[in-house]
Amino acid sequence: MAYLIEFTPEAVEHLAQFTARQKSSVLDAIEVQLKHEPTVETRNRKRMRPNPLAPWELRVGSARVYYEAVTEPRALVTIRAIGMKYRERIRIGRTWWQA
Repeated sequence: MAYLIEFTPEAVEHLAQFTARQKSSVLDAIEVQLKHEPTVETRNRKRMRPNPLAPWELRVGSARVYYEAVTEPRALVTIRAIGMKYRERIRIGRTWWQA
């Protein structure tokens, strides 16, 4: 079953801060990794501890994509945030988070 991929307005703003090359690699990875079986843990996808951001994380180099996947009423992946990891900190938009 193919999942529909949807971006929140915040995630679109986060992505706008990336370079064209970074955007391309992130969008390609989202299409390949999250289109089918986004809730299966792999080397680059993992379930996160409970948090207010999102239950899943996709690693794309130093970029991080935070998303939620549901199957009912339709198969949908919602991209909630996109950030960049620097050492032990993650920058999402203009905010820094401790990893």
